[in-house]
Amino acid sequence: MDSRPRFGLGVPTATEGMMYPVPYATVDQAVKMAVTAERLGFDSVWGNDHVSTQSYVRSEFASPPNFFDPLTYLAYVAASTTTLRLATGILVLPFRHPVVTAKQIATLDRLSGGRVVLGVGVGAYREEFEAMFPGQRMKRGRQVDEFLEGLHLLFTHRRASYSGEYIRFADVESWPKPVQDPLPILAGGNSAGSLRRAATLANGWLPACLTTGEYAAGLARIGELRAESGGTRETPFEATMQMVVAIGDSHEAAVTRFRSSQVYRHLNSLADSTMSGRLEDSLEARNLVGTVEEVRERIVAYTDAGVQTFAGLLFAADTVEQTLDDMAQFSHDIIGPFARGEQ
Repeated sequence: MDSRPRFGLGVPTATEGMMYPVPYATVDQAVKMAVTAERLGFDSVWGNDHVSTQSYVRSEFASPPNFFDPLTYLAYVAASTTTLRLATGILVLPFRHPVVTAKQIATLDRLSGGRVVLGVGVGAYREEFEAMFPGQRMKRGRQVDEFLEGLHLLFTHRRASYSGEYIRFADVESWPKPVQDPLPILAGGNSAGSLRRAATLANGWLPACLTTGEYAAGLARIGELRAESGGTRETPFEATMQMVVAIGDSHEAAVTRFRSSQVYRHLNSLADSTMSGRLEDSLEARNLVGTVEEVRERIVAYTDAGVQTFAGLLFAADTVEQTLDDMAQFSHDIIGPFARGEQ
């Protein structure tokens, strides 16, 4: 992989009410953002995944948010772009059945000419699972483990069978396979379970809002776990990170903008899940917040810590128009100089 960092945009598949206000983007605007991202030099777009509105969102907004299915959205974007990688950040595996998901992902990879990146995870909000599966006891971490084991069989064997505690299928012939071999699968999340999955069941890692020290330590732990499981450094592995971008004329202006945004409130809502134990210091230190020069320096520091792709970037903007302006500035001041090797 090129040593220069790559940058991916977080698109509004299921971000209203959380990272952005309600309303924020129509489906046409969401597609426009992806097409614009390719033109501006972004490497990828990352769609998140929710099925039902969270209680804290319902209490804040009078109208329900639009939640678009990420795989259907990415299939549409595939037809409107040529080089943009099409990523999920993240696809919540316990919502789905692996046989159907394998078919959808393989089809999308074929339609796009091998541009799919599959970021996966357990999901941040338990209440969505309780709405879908009321009264059912679920061990989401173990479900994801079994799902990934089954997905690997479906992607690599002509006929696949799997029998686990949660996932079962028998003599499934799923064809065609994805174009990419192996397909990039990133374990999403900041937990110890995510590190283990990244090392043993996936070929990449997608955490969010870590400090440079935390990120470097996480990669080191993944390396240890890979070695223990028989993996090698030669095995393809993509090290990514999801962050928020807030650029201002001064550091203080950038911080003010960040703290007044909907995405800042969303990050604080994750205190008991994704960001558990990580809000004791300022969120500015965990994101790309500052002047252009400060953000460039922060990117270099994260790259030195091992980040290859700044994935699913979210801008501290509360309208589509402002987000598009921020994307253009980021392309001019950040993506362009790094692409030219000026850092």
